[in-house]
Amino acid sequence: MRAIAPHANGGIARVIVAYGLALALAACTSLPPPLQGEFAELTPRAVGERDWGTTVRWGGRLVEVQDDGARTCLHLIAQPLAPDARPDGSDVSLGRFVACRAGDFPASRFRPNREITVTGRIESIATTADGAQLPRVAAESVVLWPARR
Repeated sequence: MRAIAPHANGGIARVIVAYGLALALAACTSLPPPLQGEFAELTPRAVGERDWGTTVRWGGRLVEVQDDGARTCLHLIAQPLAPDARPDGSDVSLGRFVACRAGDFPASRFRPNREITVTGRIESIATTADGAQLPRVAAESVVLWPARR
């Protein structure tokens, strides 16, 4: 029986190169820079007062935009995030949350049902007009995703 040398026909080298290329391509599909980082594995539905100050990356579908002059708040239905941090488009709800920041969002772009991902710290609980109590995030970054086709 004849042993095959590791370099015979470059077989192992080709596998290693192919693996390296696959890893490089995977790196090309990384998260948008504002969504990169370490975030708590916590859903809006599970938030309690003990979680205030926790940094999260949440996304979902926009329900409404409220502007009080000093800041604008986005009301969202949270959804699981895909590997690129975009809401996965499923009908799964992880609860509702509010994301606020100083300034305003262009009403022409921030319309109901648009997909958004935010990062920020949980700052408090917001009480909505219908009496619901939702976690409020001080948004540090807001990504409005292109509409799905």
